Amino acid sequence: MFSLSQRFQQTSNQALSFAIFAAAFVVATFWAQLYMENAFHLSSSVSNVKPSINVRTSRYYGSINGKPKENLKVSFDLNADLAPLFNWNTKQVFVYVTAAYNGKLKPGVKSEVTLWDSIITDKESSQISLSNMKSKYSIWDVEEKLSERELTLKLHWNIQPWIGSLVYGETEGQSTVLIPQSQSTQKTKVKATQ
Repeated sequence: MFSLSQRFQQTSNQALSFAIFAAAFVVATFWAQLYMENAFHLSSSVSNVKPSINVRTSRYYGSINGKPKENLKVSFDLNADLAPLFNWNTKQVFVYVTAAYNGKLKPGVKSEVTLWDSIITDKESSQISLSNMKSKYSIWDVEEKLSERELTLKLHWNIQPWIGSLVYGETEGQSTVLIPQSQSTQKTKVKATQ
């Protein structure tokens, strides 16, 4: 005859085995739905990108001896439909626009920073249509100058499911612009040529 502790152990083992099987089934069907909805091939439109450079001093972002550095802010338009990312296992989707640019100190090495982000909690809010949106975050680089580099903007997403691991992806479609010179740099060049 089984003792009470043996019966408890057998029951808890069966419950744990069932829970693991159920979780694996949920994750598998979640991924299958994402592939059937073509969620990994979404397109977006990042357009009307307007970068603006300011020369500012900040002791927190690499200013040496109070010497000012270039600081970049960007405004842009964004259109995307992220509805295929939502199904019964999606808790929320974190979306963010990144800007990538090449460094001059290490050629071929790209820096990528986040300019704007948002959390979408339901399918009804998954249609993004932003016009003349200003970046939430400024770009401060290790180098003093950001101007005269190519800046590539792209929309990324991150699904946070109820059960399972995080799912990362990016939309197809990007926008590339040249970062202009700052007003103070242009004035310095004009004074030097006169």
